[in-house]
Amino acid sequence: MRTESVMQHLQRRLAILAGAVATVLASAGAVSAQSRPPNIVMIVGDDMGYADIGIHGSKDIPTPNIDALARAGIRFTDAYVTGPHCSPTRAGLLTGRYQQRFGHEVNMGAGSGPNGGLPLGETTMADRLKAAGYRTALFGKWHLGSAEQLHPLSRGFDEFYGFLGGEHSYFESSPSGTNPLMDDRNRVEASGYLTDVLTDRAVAFIKREKARPFFLYLAYNAVHTPMHAPEKYLVRFKGIADEQRRTYAAMMSAMDDGIGRTLDALRSEGLEEDSLVFFFSDNGGPTMPTTTINGSTNTPLRGSKRQTWEGGIRVPFIIRWKGRLAEQKIDSRPIIQLDVLPTALAAAGVESKAEWKLDGVNLLPYLTGKLNGTPHEALYWRLFAHMAIRKGPWKLVKSAEGPLLDTDTSNPDLSGAQLFNLVDDIGEKNDLAPAHPEKVKELADDWLRWSKEMAKPLWGPGAGGRGAMPH
Repeated sequence: MRTESVMQHLQRRLAILAGAVATVLASAGAVSAQSRPPNIVMIVGDDMGYADIGIHGSKDIPTPNIDALARAGIRFTDAYVTGPHCSPTRAGLLTGRYQQRFGHEVNMGAGSGPNGGLPLGETTMADRLKAAGYRTALFGKWHLGSAEQLHPLSRGFDEFYGFLGGEHSYFESSPSGTNPLMDDRNRVEASGYLTDVLTDRAVAFIKREKARPFFLYLAYNAVHTPMHAPEKYLVRFKGIADEQRRTYAAMMSAMDDGIGRTLDALRSEGLEEDSLVFFFSDNGGPTMPTTTINGSTNTPLRGSKRQTWEGGIRVPFIIRWKGRLAEQKIDSRPIIQLDVLPTALAAAGVESKAEWKLDGVNLLPYLTGKLNGTPHEALYWRLFAHMAIRKGPWKLVKSAEGPLLDTDTSNPDLSGAQLFNLVDDIGEKNDLAPAHPEKVKELADDWLRWSKEMAKPLWGPGAGGRGAMPH
């Protein structure tokens, strides 16, 4: 009996010990699962009109997937980009720094030379996330230089499928062309409607890389010109009489479908709560005659792509991190695309260093309630003679119609700048400069101080440095 009791005692002790070990292991597994850095998914539209999605009031173009993304996350009403057109916005996005700091003020034109593009001294978001153990991929539009050393695979991306220039046909591509489709560094033929193909690539990447953290930059060229859409999307908009608007609607619908398929892939692979998703447009819709008009609308905003009125720089912007950030929330605090990089790095557990001299702000403490107030005291814009500053509800702006002219940024002329209270006047209709000269001086002085910190532009707009920009 005594021997049996000893054996029973030992068995009980072993069972208790085994249970304790199992509990520790289970706990360790849970901590490990929770400590996995999130995937970063950055979806960018091209030349979208501010009014052309359902959550902004669109009546003729349904965007159910973009709308659903907004309901599942945070929609920003006062979100901006630093460039009122394509390449500068992308330069600021991938560096987290005002692109004027390193001379990338305008799209590359004939005067930029063969090495025109994101300067090699700048470190990209892909560089930083790759160093943190992320698998990195870009599918779509690059527009930050076509030289070998400026190629996405030379700037931190492990995978690339898309094109290096500012625009591309949605149907056709010749490997011998000047701006071919590229699969990594290989020139390839087109294989279908480009918006669908980019989505296919994104979905396949998610499914293949689901076991480790990844950075997916899905840079659609929709809804940039040329105006191309297949019948399967055009047929959805038989009721739109204007042919350009109908094609634009079809292109927007194709992108919305693609966004839905990409988010579905995250869901089906169990990655929704492990993925921080950003969606925004690279600038406002092109609506003035000296841009490549695509049929977009920016109502109720004033102005167009390539202007510093709200219509050129205020964009749709959504952030979703299921289970970590609020859902069905609308945030009216001004933010800017520069904030994406520090926010993504913070989520990934990468500490931003002072020597990086980032202009963007980590939004997570503001979005979780750990910090009150607004992320930015002021936001700034400069595109040669076009300028703006927003500080609180106040905006001082000087912009113009017509060709983009190369002006001396070292001696800016702010005469005639207009003042608006954007909370009361989102359409910038009522110039308050005559009634508030002290506010004009305050904002002008702030902007001039900022402008003096910026670099001289590395190139001018277009051939010879003057004229309208094609993209």
